[in-house]
Amino acid sequence: MQPERIQSFEEFWPYYLNEHAKGVTRWFHFVGTNIGIMILVYSISTSNWKAIPLAVIFGYAFAWVSHFFIEKNRPATFTYPGWSFKADFRLCRLMWIGRLGPELKKHLKEQPLI
Repeated sequence: MQPERIQSFEEFWPYYLNEHAKGVTRWFHFVGTNIGIMILVYSISTSNWKAIPLAVIFGYAFAWVSHFFIEKNRPATFTYPGWSFKADFRLCRLMWIGRLGPELKKHLKEQPLI
């Protein structure tokens, strides 16, 4: 029996945070997404369109490595690609501004030890 499909981003966000429960996983996402953004900005600012695939590769490579080897779960991107993309940027924004802690306390099923 397959679990019920998530119907909204508001439902997805707590699921996403629990799939990224380990801090190392979140940092891998943060680093990969920011490198991807830097490559994309470089590509656009220099009209080097061939570099755009590198932005995608770096963003997803860091994320997927963290899921397969650290979190040991399946990336949410496989099931919810749009919401996963949006949630990744929300995660990064909250990390940049130092506001992720309250979201983790509110939504994580098990609070991290560290």
